[in-house]
Amino acid sequence: MARIRIPSTIVIIFVTVQTGFLLFMYARYSSFMPQSEEKPSQVHILILSSWRSGSSFVGQLFSQHPSVFYLMEPAWHVWVTMYQNSAKVLHMAVRDLVRSVFLCDMSVFDAYMPWKRNLSDLFQWAASRALCSAPACDSFQRTDITSELACKTLCGRYPFSKVEEACKTYSHVVIKEVRFFDLKVLYPLLTDPSLNLKIIHLVRDPRAVVKSREQSVKALARDNGIVLSTNGTKVEDSKYKVMQEVCRSHVQIYETATLKPPNFLKDRYLMVRFEDLVRDPLSEISEMYKFADLSLTPRLKSWVYNITHGQGPGKKKEAFKITSRDAVSVSQAWRNVLSFQKVKKIQEVCKGAINILGYQLVDSEKEQRDLTLDLVLPRRHNQFSWLSFNPKH
Repeated sequence: MARIRIPSTIVIIFVTVQTGFLLFMYARYSSFMPQSEEKPSQVHILILSSWRSGSSFVGQLFSQHPSVFYLMEPAWHVWVTMYQNSAKVLHMAVRDLVRSVFLCDMSVFDAYMPWKRNLSDLFQWAASRALCSAPACDSFQRTDITSELACKTLCGRYPFSKVEEACKTYSHVVIKEVRFFDLKVLYPLLTDPSLNLKIIHLVRDPRAVVKSREQSVKALARDNGIVLSTNGTKVEDSKYKVMQEVCRSHVQIYETATLKPPNFLKDRYLMVRFEDLVRDPLSEISEMYKFADLSLTPRLKSWVYNITHGQGPGKKKEAFKITSRDAVSVSQAWRNVLSFQKVKKIQEVCKGAINILGYQLVDSEKEQRDLTLDLVLPRRHNQFSWLSFNPKH
């Protein structure tokens, strides 16, 4: 089936006009209407992370919950359509799409998928348990733990309208996104009275991220070009320029949320380290669920244990899949795989993030290979205190 390609300039104009109109209407509404204390009926959770940081795993921790409608990186459609632009330019379009999805308004995809479409036209749709169970698909129950393979086989031909229909039936809407590089871009969503938004900021040791990225070089090349503003040219990040931007964004997001943050961020930001999560999954997941106003079910507890206590480190072909692995071993694999020369270079470009996020630098290959030396520094649970927060580093 032929697919119509819309020039990126037209889409940018459309999104800009749409955004201007929404901001104008919101300003008028805010000036004439009293502020309501009543929160929206749905809870909106944004898992904010970067590529190869364990965000697909965290996304599944929410996706498999029977109360959650989940989408994995819907902004992929924005970046694919307007790939000749920079990440900064696309922030507004990405934010508008995310807002519409949180409100279960899927007409926002019309600008990026103008053809008649099915569920399978949505990026990584099968990673969403909600799109693999009623009312989106009749093959599974909401309490089932679904697999992408089974979902693709049974549910792909259901009409796209089922996405919006399903979304409206859940108490929680969760989006995992790797295409935000500045927390302040999200301020309009955090102050939007129609949203009840909370942010889970997932980070990972940059050295482990690089090791994982090396398994997915071709898959990340187009995104790299957008991050580095190469006007549509694909880039392999051999000099770690993309990693430098990723690390810079994590520092910006963390510091914005914890050093004199605005009042509307109170109790709405949670930073989670991937390494803490894989070392003590149930405790960390319980904290995330509490933050999101969810409860951990017995079935989910069993599933979490099984997928974090596999036998191997995971294969290269499984780089974007959630399979049963030895999660702690995965988190430390970079120490045996990367050369010390690479590690030194990564530490140079990401030193600020490594320090601020609570990781230990290594000064020699001996330190790198010594797995008895813990490079994940202790971090108190609920470290964020609204009234008196003092960063450790």
